[in-house]
Amino acid sequence: MASDDHPWPAPHATTPVDAVVPVPGSKSLTNRALVLAALADGPSTVTGALRARDTVLMGRALAALGAGIDGLEGDGPIRVTPRVFSGPAHVDCGLAGTVMRFLPPVAALADGDIRFDGDPRARVRPMGAVIEALEGLGVEVDDDGRRTLPFTVKGAGAVEGGEVTIDASASSQFVSALLLSAPRFARGVVVRHRGAPVPSMPHIDMSVELLREHGVVVDVDARDPSAATWTVHPGPLRALDREVEPDLSNAAPFLAAALVTGGSVTIPGWPRSTTQPGDALRDLLAQMGARVDVDARGLTVRGGDRLDGLDADLRDVGELTPVLAAVCALASSPSHLRGIGHLRGHETDRLAALAHEINGLGGDVEETRDGLLIRPRPLHGGVVETYDDHRMATAAAVLGLAVPGVQVVDVATTGKTLPGFVAMWASMLGSRAA
Repeated sequence: MASDDHPWPAPHATTPVDAVVPVPGSKSLTNRALVLAALADGPSTVTGALRARDTVLMGRALAALGAGIDGLEGDGPIRVTPRVFSGPAHVDCGLAGTVMRFLPPVAALADGDIRFDGDPRARVRPMGAVIEALEGLGVEVDDDGRRTLPFTVKGAGAVEGGEVTIDASASSQFVSALLLSAPRFARGVVVRHRGAPVPSMPHIDMSVELLREHGVVVDVDARDPSAATWTVHPGPLRALDREVEPDLSNAAPFLAAALVTGGSVTIPGWPRSTTQPGDALRDLLAQMGARVDVDARGLTVRGGDRLDGLDADLRDVGELTPVLAAVCALASSPSHLRGIGHLRGHETDRLAALAHEINGLGGDVEETRDGLLIRPRPLHGGVVETYDDHRMATAAAVLGLAVPGVQVVDVATTGKTLPGFVAMWASMLGSRAA
């Protein structure tokens, strides 16, 4: 494995790829499933769960609050046993947005102080909407006025709930954070968003669907994404055993490899119907010239004779931006990726990072107010920084398929959501790499 001192030499594809690539379970589904299981009215199991840094941090955090979490370190089902939450406790968020945002409302249900902190980069990620919403619901949060990590939720063992208005234009996780715990609030919750359109709305739809599967009544009025309202009625969360779908967003670099090399990649188990934003890859890659088919084997993407640029609003699927930007940098025509200004507040400022790193390889990428303009130019090798961002690392790997000499700093950051990425990448390429 490469280290910071010895960057990973991204393999260069010498012939088209032809591979079947199973991907592990969805991070978004796994972490939501764990939270809901810990809040449910009885024990349950989560099968097919992703084991990666973000999901292990979630499991350990729930255990720190008092939940029984068995099997987290293995590869079988995770058994979750709800128990009374209590403090004092410490939650290590790492760099996981789902942990730092989903768990403060859970911690408000604990009896005692729950302190949250994480990696240095986590301390600059926006948290104000969650903290202010909790305070509006009567929960005491000690953050010294920073509205970022570290902070302490002073749990009182219960939350009254009620109505709250937030600006969730920086992250859909602000809404999901309140919805997931709301059935346990005495009055439930009414969340009103007022501001620019909420990004990644499919992730909120995922939270709503999972809540309903647990028997929770949720009303949604999201006709206007600038003034949407979600109402979660109080009541028990019915325990249920859940199987997690493959992570469709983590399939992005492998499917992109088919397009970039003119080859074929199949992802087994692709669901016919899903709330995962990654399902949009079917349409987005087709717009860029791929042939896309879904059958009993899964989703297959085949590259063709052309690689077109992309003009798309990615507000709902921002997590796909790094890999798509890499493909756009290799296209035959310019691209405009829009609606993704919120990516400035992710693991890193993804827009600035993508522009800087692609331009460092000879590219021509320009930041706009809410996106990127990408004008393809011949690229050359060089060192690509990843900024502790797993999706920057996978984007660099895609570039390396077509550009000899790309070296990726800290490729191990892919372990955040896709452990074993380097081995999976090598297996996909087989003998087709130089």
